[in-house]
Order: sequence, then C-alpha cells, then structure tokens
Amino acid sequence: MKSSCTSIIPFAFILLLSYDCWVTFANIHATSSVLDDHYDDNLFLDCLSMHSDNASSISEVIYTKSHSSYSSVLNFSIQNFRFSTPNTPKPQVIVTPSDVSQVQAAIKCSQKHGLEVRIRSGGHDFEGLSFVSEVPFVIIDLLNLSEISVDAEEQTAWVQAGATLGQLYYRIAEKSKNLGFPAGLCPTVGAGGHISGGGYGVMLRKFGLAADNIVDAHLIDAKGRFLDRKSMGEDLFWAIRGGGGASFGVIVAWKVRLVTVPSTVTRFLVTRSLDQNATEIVHKWQYVAHKFHEDLFIEVTLSRVNSMMVAIFSSVFLGGVDRLLPMMQESFPELGLTKEDCTEMSWIESVQNLAGFEKGQSLDLLLDRDSQSNGVVVSGTTKAFFKGKADYVKEPIPVNAFEGIYDKFYKEEGQIAFMVLVPYGGKMSEISESETPYPHRAGNIYQIFYGVFWGEDGASQRHIDWLRRLYSYMTPYVSKNPRGAYINYRDLDVGTNNQGYTSVEQASVWGNKYFKNNFKRLVHVKTMVDPNDFFRNEQSIPPLIDNLRISCPESTCSETTPLLTEDSNGFPSSYSFQ
Repeated sequence: MKSSCTSIIPFAFILLLSYDCWVTFANIHATSSVLDDHYDDNLFLDCLSMHSDNASSISEVIYTKSHSSYSSVLNFSIQNFRFSTPNTPKPQVIVTPSDVSQVQAAIKCSQKHGLEVRIRSGGHDFEGLSFVSEVPFVIIDLLNLSEISVDAEEQTAWVQAGATLGQLYYRIAEKSKNLGFPAGLCPTVGAGGHISGGGYGVMLRKFGLAADNIVDAHLIDAKGRFLDRKSMGEDLFWAIRGGGGASFGVIVAWKVRLVTVPSTVTRFLVTRSLDQNATEIVHKWQYVAHKFHEDLFIEVTLSRVNSMMVAIFSSVFLGGVDRLLPMMQESFPELGLTKEDCTEMSWIESVQNLAGFEKGQSLDLLLDRDSQSNGVVVSGTTKAFFKGKADYVKEPIPVNAFEGIYDKFYKEEGQIAFMVLVPYGGKMSEISESETPYPHRAGNIYQIFYGVFWGEDGASQRHIDWLRRLYSYMTPYVSKNPRGAYINYRDLDVGTNNQGYTSVEQASVWGNKYFKNNFKRLVHVKTMVDPNDFFRNEQSIPPLIDNLRISCPESTCSETTPLLTEDSNGFPSSYSFQ
C-alpha cells in the first residue's frame, strides 16, 4: 500500500507534479457536479458495510432518498426554515452513525464515491452549511453520538458531538449543583459545532468561551484516523477550538473542563421603553457593562413590541440578590433595579429560564433536542425563517445614532427582529487573541448579534435585505480593518469560497473577519492535515494547493518534517524541510 508523504525531488519534476496536483484537485471538484448520473446507492452502502466495524447494524443508520424516513430525518434538525424549502439541495444519503467506526466508514466511502461531506450536530448553522451543498453530498448527522460522561470529582466531562447543550447542562446538574459549563443559551444547539466555533454564554466574563475550557478532543481526520489531543498534536487541537471543526475533520467528542457555580444565582429581566429613557440607559450601559465584576453579566436586547421600541436588560449574577443590589446601585443606578425585579434560583434553573421556558416546567425539557419554548426568543429555541449577523464594538455608540437604529426597526420587516448587545471584559480581556482561533478579546466592549425572523418563504429576500440595511447603517460604529464577524453566527455576506479551487487570498476576505491574524495559522494547519481539501464548504479554511503532498512509495519518502514559509503578505507560501 502506498502512503502519502513528502519527498525532496528535482525542481523540474516538482513543476510537473505541481501541474498534476492542480489538475487532480480541479477534477476532484469538477466531478462532483456530474455525480448524480453515476452515483449508486447500493455501491455506497456496500462500501459502508465493508469499512464499518459493526456491518450488521449499518443499514439501521443509513437513509437514502428512497427510504421512508429520509425526509423526517433530514428535517428533524433543521432549525432555519430558509433551508428546508422544496428548492433546497438534498443529500444523496444521510448517515446517522451510532459508533465512531461508522463515521470513519462514511468519510472513506464519501471520498471513494466523490461525495462532499456535511457534518451536522445540532443543525443551527445560520447559513445551513452543516446540511446543504450545491454539489452531490452526504450528511453525517451526529445525533446518535450524544453520550455524556460527567466526572464531578475531576470537574470534567466527555461530551459526544451530537449531544445538545441542554443535555450537557442537565447531566452536569445531575452530578453536582455547584458545577456548570460556560456555553450558549439555546438548549438544542449541538455541542460539536458550538464549541468548535468558540461558543459563548452568560458566564463568558468569568470563564471565557466554551472553547477556552476544552482539555481534549476526539476527531476523525480525512484519512479516517481516530485522533485525540496527543495524536493530533497541539496545532490541530488549537485549530478546532474556535476555528470551526468542519474544516479539519469530524469532531466526535470533547472533554470539557467544568467550572464552579454558586448554589444561588440571581436573574432579572427589566424592560425599558423609550419613554422610560431606554436610550440613555443603554448609552450608559455601554460604558459600564464591560467593567462590572466578572460575576455580573447584563446583556441588552433592542427590539420592537408592537409599535414601541424597547430595551430589555437580561442578567445572570453568580451570587445572591443582597450582593447584587449594592453593585448595581454603585455602578448602574440608571437602570433602577429593585429587589422585586430579581429572582434567586439555582444555576440549572437559570439555564432553563434563559432558554425561555416557564417557571415550574420540568427540567427534563432540556433533554429534548426538539423542544420548543414559548414564542420566538433570542436563544433560538423556536424554528423559523431566520437571518443573523454579528459585529464587535470598541467604542460606545453615540446617543444620536440610536435614532437611526429605531427607524430601521419601525419598518414592516423589523416587526420580529432584534439586536442583542453582549458585554465583554473580564476573562475575555485576559485571554490573548492568539490563544485560540477566536480573536475578539481585549479592546471589544461588546458584541452585537443581529437577527430577523419571518414566517413564509416568499418574504425571505425583503427581510434579508432589511437586515443588510441595518448592518450597513452600523458600519461607522463597529470594528474596522477588518470588520469583525463570528463564525458561529455564520454570514455568507462577508465572503465565500468558490465551488472549486479557492485561493488563500480570496478566502482571507471572510477569514480575516472571523479570525483576524489567526487565519494564517489556520491555513497552515489545514494544509498539513487536509491538503486535498476533502472537508470543505463555502467558508471552510482552504489549504495551499501549491503544496499538496506528493504520494510516493514508502521506501523513497523523506522522514523530514515539512514547515510552511510565508510570503510578503504573511500568507503561507511553500514548504521547507528540516
């Protein structure tokens, strides 16, 4: 058997092979456009059986277009109805692996049959890239890989990538009332994608992102190898903690570091209208929210209620109300918070409350990956047509700028829309930009999450256009050079790859917005671990195609380690050897 490795060979021969590599790479992408005429379900299923350790049960986790449950399995995890219309491209086959060997088989057989792969854990990708492709593809749906093992004594947990955040929080609380995990609000979000993009929640000011609290991971790479932190190496381990795991392989499990939470936390939800000085209060919030004690998190949602603009101040404080009120009186008296506004509860009860569930509803609802809370809430638990965007703010927005924001919301399309202002500071300012691929740290006072919902497919374009106008209006008030974006709030408006070859320079248009200077290192890692760009989508990290590894007989391969050098723009340009 031949192995893929790097060989030092004469320069002229390199040029010849480089040409072959370009042709091969182009063919890989071109052939997928005509696969519908040649793809055979039976051959693909035979391949899966051959490569799976559990061949007898492989048929139970495969759904072809002729399967009676194909549509229900496909649609079950689609959270955004923009990507469940009759015109949405559908996969040739859906694989819902129940063990790691079936993931490995799906990767090997997708390569053999020229299918692209989409990896879905919770289905919350804002642009549908975890389950939609314009070329023939297979979905590896990880919903059956949802086991969670909590070690309360060690204060860690192994979480399979198909588990939801709600399931993780529930299992932690089963073992301890004083342990938690700093991740997102929506209980149906999958752990696999959420953590790989960074993942933030109401404890980010104290503990950072979910990705900042990972101690190990299990991943299947493009060669079908099972890797943990030690075997994948620190570069790849760095890349998947905020760089979007779908560019590098299939993450099948995370080992997370749990954090200590108090027995009592305090929640409040205070709404102020414009007549109640909402604008002035939000303006003051911009100056103080990132400076609060790290136990205090107060986010602001700007939204329209009927014909009235309101600011909703939502908070979780890691402590009791008697400690909270003096802090508020000293730092943020403008809100006018009273003891009656506050409710003390356990951490797990705050998780349920933040997700939009009513008080008294069973905590078991957190285990339901298809649960729906009451109405549309910003945590995202209600399925709908949706478009989202993100921004980062470094200086307070002037008071007069808010009038322009309100004008946008008074339009018809702004009826069910929001801007969530998420405070930074605390731990987020202590972690360097390069610690993980997620770079938006010190210097950002808050993040903005924009979103708009609507109820029918025919209204999609005008609502998306409305959000784009709001986003354009905000240009003078947010980060610049680049204007920051958040990979977990994926936005194809900031740039996309080609269906075929995409240069690093082209991808940097969107890559620098998500990752800033970390994009260069992500390209280094991609080139090393997936040089043929098997794991790709419209916003996947591209490899340096000039440096595709050359396949050679094992006896002639060099044992040297390839290193990447940079061109004048700081992008990786070529291998050197030492």
